[in-house]
Amino acid sequence: MAQMTAVVQDRYGGPEVLSVRDVTRPEPAQGQVLVAVRAAGLNAADWHLMRGLPLFARLTVGLRAPRSKIRGSDVAGVVEAVGPEVTRWAPGDEVYGECGLAGGGFASFAVVDQALLAAKPASLSFDRAAAVPLAAHTALVCLREAAGLRAGQRLLINGASGGVGTFAVQLGHALGGEVTGVCSTRNLDLVRSLGADHVVDYTGEDVAASGERYDVVLDLVGNRSLRDLRRLVARDGVLVLSGGGTSTGRRELLGPAWLMLRGKLASPTLPFRVRVPQTPPSPEQLADLAALVAAGTIRPVLDRTFPLAEAAQAMTYLETEHARAKVVLTIEG
Repeated sequence: MAQMTAVVQDRYGGPEVLSVRDVTRPEPAQGQVLVAVRAAGLNAADWHLMRGLPLFARLTVGLRAPRSKIRGSDVAGVVEAVGPEVTRWAPGDEVYGECGLAGGGFASFAVVDQALLAAKPASLSFDRAAAVPLAAHTALVCLREAAGLRAGQRLLINGASGGVGTFAVQLGHALGGEVTGVCSTRNLDLVRSLGADHVVDYTGEDVAASGERYDVVLDLVGNRSLRDLRRLVARDGVLVLSGGGTSTGRRELLGPAWLMLRGKLASPTLPFRVRVPQTPPSPEQLADLAALVAAGTIRPVLDRTFPLAEAAQAMTYLETEHARAKVVLTIEG
């Protein structure tokens, strides 16, 4: 059987549980495409699942060890082969997309549902294309669908320099919003360059104590209490909760879902709407993102790239070094 190189995880834990070794190459089933991966994007969800956090997530991904041994949802590469009833793609096509919760992207080959792939924008290298799918899709769903952001509205983005945040700043600007980004000192210039009208340095200013109110508040960090966030949302505005870190206690059990659950439960008593978007990717949304990239409306920002063999170091950097924008693994063809 054909072999490939992959980043394999046999148990939950830190980056030390990741090992690079040869495994059997997957074969595309009905409706699936085998992609020769040239680059794979890292997301916060990858290190959450690597550690088996939040704990309730193990009910679906494996109680004692991950059922899917290879992490990674975002890929860009070249179609190697197609399974039965695949009509959208042919060998040789350059594509990018999402493998989904099952993962499989941190490898030299990955199988992807044909509907979760889009043609790689010609203007993007493979590493930049791999930075787009999950992060840009999340930003698009949060602002366009969950918040319904309109021109002239005031938008606050907590976590503006992160993977999703850098796309959200650009999309908020493109939709006509007055964008305020919250980030650290070293990222102020980056966030401004992406289209933010205002920036708040959280190391020296507490945005929740500013007295400012926003039509849309997008929280991508999960480090503020619901009490703090409600002080920022204008009457009849929208609070969008998406993502966030994981720590200890209740947050280890529920992770960012703790804040999302509290927000949803409190929503009927609040003078604004609370939205927790859970929209899976669709071919239409991937096509929309490709069009936005082609038009120059959004651009992926890379912090660092690592070769596949240094996946553990890449995960350490993502988890502990407050990486800005996107971190990507590159794979030689």
